[in-house]
Amino acid sequence: MCIKMFIYPMIDFRLIFKERLITGNMKIIKLREDYIKLGQALKATGLVGSGVEAKNVILEGLVKVNGEVELHRGKKLYDNDIVEYNNETIKIEK
Repeated sequence: MCIKMFIYPMIDFRLIFKERLITGNMKIIKLREDYIKLGQALKATGLVGSGVEAKNVILEGLVKVNGEVELHRGKKLYDNDIVEYNNETIKIEK
């Protein structure tokens, strides 16, 4: 039996969100804390494979938050924020 373990240094995603629900093209992140950062949300939902990829797509202007292009990967996302990238939508819920 082979068990793969991924370690995210300095980030414990279990502390950031309770669960990830996928409904159609909308992915929902349920927050445990008050917010999650944009780059972390893209990674947590599987829309990007790494933090570097998240940084690149954000800096290229491919990501929208609440209908407006967002260029800061550290943008804090709160309850009811909507993220759009690559024809996918992420909704943030408390």
